Amino acid sequence: MPKLIGSPTPIDSVGNKPKLCDEYVGLVNTGEPRVSITAVRSPAGWEGAAQYGEYDEYRYVLKGMLRVEHAGGAIDVEAGQALHVEPLEWVRFSTPREGGADYINVCTPAFSPAIIHREKSTANP
Repeated sequence: MPKLIGSPTPIDSVGNKPKLCDEYVGLVNTGEPRVSITAVRSPAGWEGAAQYGEYDEYRYVLKGMLRVEHAGGAIDVEAGQALHVEPLEWVRFSTPREGGADYINVCTPAFSPAIIHREKSTANP
């Protein structure tokens, strides 16, 4: 029988500015270990820490642009486009443009602080 997920759980974000992360499916909101689905609203000028995760990560940009720095350069993911980051791939996300970005983040297995590795910086202690 289908199960309605009536509301998300806000998840703390990491970066130089606060961003809104609402987990609909995942370890926190539904106890699901296989996948997490999170809606994100990231402000203009937000920069995250460099990181690599032990999961496949997919980001679908609904509005704005998400910049993804990686070992070979950078990719700007525009509204209507998606990105796949493979496990253990080094990346740094940011939303440098006016208006920021809204996107959906999907991780398999589900996102957990135990399986993400972030570099330390002054913005991300």
